[in-house]
Amino acid sequence: MARLSKQDVASSVAESTGLSKRDATTAVDAALEAIQNALSNGDSVGLIGFGTFDVATRAPRQGRNPRNRDEIIDIPEKTVPRFKAGKGLKDACS
Repeated sequence: MARLSKQDVASSVAESTGLSKRDATTAVDAALEAIQNALSNGDSVGLIGFGTFDVATRAPRQGRNPRNRDEIIDIPEKTVPRFKAGKGLKDACS
């Protein structure tokens, strides 16, 4: 199973739309930046048939120090991005 880079995605967009590779790269970058900006503002991004990007808050918890396994450390609350696949994407993968 291969892992596509952003340049691979831009090349695919260029090929399927007829855009130049430079224009496709700009479009992919702009789309990813728009998603990132929306998430950093606390908004969610829903792409019908693909999925939803949103932000979740992880509760504070206790963990163990991985170096010595004995020391208990407090892990603070943090905000993380989350993605939930839509029906179209799920169907395409099966």
